[in-house]
Amino acid sequence: MNTLVALCPVGAEKILGNEIKHLGYKLAGNAPGRVFFEGDNDALFYANLCLRTADRVFLQMAKYHAEDFDQLFDGTYSVPWQDFFKKDSKIVIDKVRCYKSKLNSEHAIQSIIQKAIYQKLTERFRMSSMPETGTESTVRVYMDQNEALILLDLSGLPLHKRGYRVDGGIAPLRETVAAVLLQEMMWRRKTPLHDPFCGSGTIAIEAALYAYNVAPGFGRRFALESLPIYNEKRALEIRAKEAEKIRTDVEVRITGSDISQEAVDRAKKNAEYACVMAGRALQSIGSDAKIIRPDFIQADFVELSAPYETGLLLCNPPYGERLGDEEEAAELYKKMDELWNSFKGWDIGVITSHKSFQENFGHYANRLKDIKAGNLDTTLYIYSNSTVPVKKSTGKNSSKGKVRF
Repeated sequence: MNTLVALCPVGAEKILGNEIKHLGYKLAGNAPGRVFFEGDNDALFYANLCLRTADRVFLQMAKYHAEDFDQLFDGTYSVPWQDFFKKDSKIVIDKVRCYKSKLNSEHAIQSIIQKAIYQKLTERFRMSSMPETGTESTVRVYMDQNEALILLDLSGLPLHKRGYRVDGGIAPLRETVAAVLLQEMMWRRKTPLHDPFCGSGTIAIEAALYAYNVAPGFGRRFALESLPIYNEKRALEIRAKEAEKIRTDVEVRITGSDISQEAVDRAKKNAEYACVMAGRALQSIGSDAKIIRPDFIQADFVELSAPYETGLLLCNPPYGERLGDEEEAAELYKKMDELWNSFKGWDIGVITSHKSFQENFGHYANRLKDIKAGNLDTTLYIYSNSTVPVKKSTGKNSSKGKVRF
């Protein structure tokens, strides 16, 4: 049995934990931005392929007490690194995090950890030095109250890089954060969803992948695949098993809009790549079924009219740190009252770092959820308004001239 560590946006630990349990693995604790769980060898690949809200997946190599550099070296040296690296591997200690520990020099810790790993490898491989001509692998270290946690990166590129976004535009929302928002809003595939600030289309695309049950990692490779522990045959079996779970027999109503035609074109292109990714997964099991692309239109949000009596309006509007300045963001939020009036009966979710969002919007949320999105401290404002079953809007409450999608 292995202990794995999945990273996520701070504030999303519970959501990620639920995902991990849904995959069938046992949780083993958490820390801010980290969820620990136990899994068999299949879990190393499953977690990377299937987790929507995880930013990275690590394999725990060692956990031990270390108050001095000798203890730090010995604990790392005791790991059978020769089973996880090849003779030409290049090992990089990419990050060190220290908290209330006697050892707190990140540079010194990096040096000791790498020295211990290379000494173990050169001794076991009977080499004088590591040539470092092969694939680069990364190791991460946490020093928490004198406890050293040594982790091997199984993901490589962060998992929010699904492989479908060819152009993110300006300050795009991370795919993993979009997936967190959908779960926080408790969105289900039968519920219409619209993003009035779609940008590169991330929220709508992530909703489509979730609705059709498409594993988010189908379009990319993982660092695990370059390690000696990788079982290619089993990985192909897992991919096939997950491809068979893709749903193409469900009705999904996912749309997006943006005032910028360039953004709409970008969203359409990214959605096409995401759906092609899903199509290739289906082709790998001999299926020619297709999934429906999200629909994007060019429109100012003040022009929109809800096409159904209930649904979910979920968005990541521009705010001061990303685009323009805070004054411009405040004016935009005041205008968003148009959405409140045009989408009566819809649940609304808005993520922003603007602390005065509610005052400017003119409506106070039922629930707030703090989420650290990248380097920004953001808040998801959740408005629960839907009270009736989903059905086509009669248009009686829609303002004349509004855009229907």
